[in-house]
Amino acid sequence: MENDKTNNTMQAFWVALGSLSSFALAIVSSAILSRYFNKVEYGTYKQILYVYGTLLVVFTAGMPKVFAYFLPRYNLEQGKAIVWKISRFLFLSGAGFSIFLFSFSGIIAGILKNKELEYGLKVFSPIPMLLLPSLGIEGIFSTYKKSLYIAIYNTLSRLLMLVFIVVPVIIFKGTYISAIYGWLAVSIITFIIAYFFKGIPFKGLKTVPTTLRYKEIFSYSLPIAVASLWGIAIKSADQFFVSRFFGAEVFAEFSNGFIEIPFVGMITGATSTVLMPIFSKMIHDNSNASEVVAVWKNALTKSAYIIYPIVIFCIFNGVNIVRILYSENYVGSTIYFQINMVLNFFNIIIFGPLLFALGDTRFYSRLHIWTAVLVWVLEYAVVLIFNSPVAVAIVSVSLAILKVFIALKYISAKINVRLIDLFPVKKGGLIIIHSSLCMVVVLLIARMFPGALMQIMVSLILYALFVVFSAKFFALDYLKFLNPILKRISKNVK
Repeated sequence: MENDKTNNTMQAFWVALGSLSSFALAIVSSAILSRYFNKVEYGTYKQILYVYGTLLVVFTAGMPKVFAYFLPRYNLEQGKAIVWKISRFLFLSGAGFSIFLFSFSGIIAGILKNKELEYGLKVFSPIPMLLLPSLGIEGIFSTYKKSLYIAIYNTLSRLLMLVFIVVPVIIFKGTYISAIYGWLAVSIITFIIAYFFKGIPFKGLKTVPTTLRYKEIFSYSLPIAVASLWGIAIKSADQFFVSRFFGAEVFAEFSNGFIEIPFVGMITGATSTVLMPIFSKMIHDNSNASEVVAVWKNALTKSAYIIYPIVIFCIFNGVNIVRILYSENYVGSTIYFQINMVLNFFNIIIFGPLLFALGDTRFYSRLHIWTAVLVWVLEYAVVLIFNSPVAVAIVSVSLAILKVFIALKYISAKINVRLIDLFPVKKGGLIIIHSSLCMVVVLLIARMFPGALMQIMVSLILYALFVVFSAKFFALDYLKFLNPILKRISKNVK
């Protein structure tokens, strides 16, 4: 059992590493392009990404999530047929996406009030046909316990994308159109690489026809797609109300502060990717509920060990973090930053994989629909009553937390366990108390040093040392949690 837990931790580690490299390369790309493009060009380029990201939910129809649900329920030979069946759909859907972008580029440009966007979308339009078939890599390799390939693929594809997009701009002084042509070229390469990677788990195997029909696939995937669309509605409500009712300056402070820590998304995303096929197989095999809960709580405990100390550090050092990121002019963003950090104590509870494994995608969809309705109604109400952007942020976070508890309540009833048994309350509480006490001591020392950057650096070093070496007094052991990962990495390197 311990080997399984360690293996799951390593699988999550490789997924997180792949996400980290993707995030880092994306940040580098944005940092370079924002310096070489003027504001109109860069804004148009970002609008193209926005249009692509928004419509992606519609044209993928939840298909990338399907791999981790169905593959654990079939043998490898049938799994091969399923992978290529779904990939064919993604290619055809991508072709439809490309045709849509080309045909409606003028209308989209009119909606976003940017005439230049029409030409940019036409140039960009072939790319979805090449990119959509590459989706689902995470679900395939996490199912077959080969998550190292996820890290390799994400790093390789993102690195190629960075080179092909940025080099034409830097060397040839190109415009955003040059960047898109580079993106088009690298998409062809990524398309080939993705199909090669998708075939790795099935190398040397003959394809056995599968009984899985598109009707079953869509029955599972479409509610996920609907939930994703409503998820976009949930996220856009905050920005809409703050932008419309409080003006550009307040919106700038809000958008800079009301952000998520990238590391939290990476860790929870990696955990979700690894757990989904595990839960799917356990439930398909009619495993005992206690076994499912044990795997679930083990994953949450490990996530809490990493995420909670980071969140505590960010809350206590919010002012200095904002100063370093955005300058003294945006200190007002701190309150939004700290409010949003509170959500991270709860969003480590990744209920999606367990709901998906149970086949309850319709409940997942309804949960997002009702949350979206409540967000828009209540945020409008607090704007009228309190006339405060801070109130909007509090409502947003409160409803996100409520959504987590509703999902947990549903899951506890579904698998017939107590709600409190689904979360390591005692361990999580100890981590929060311990981290907070360490942070208080550290801040007293760090304030002796001048400047926000110096204080953050001193705080980070002392905090890490205090947390690790004083943990035993709180019955916590970070080293016990980290050692298996370090040993496995060392073994893989050798």
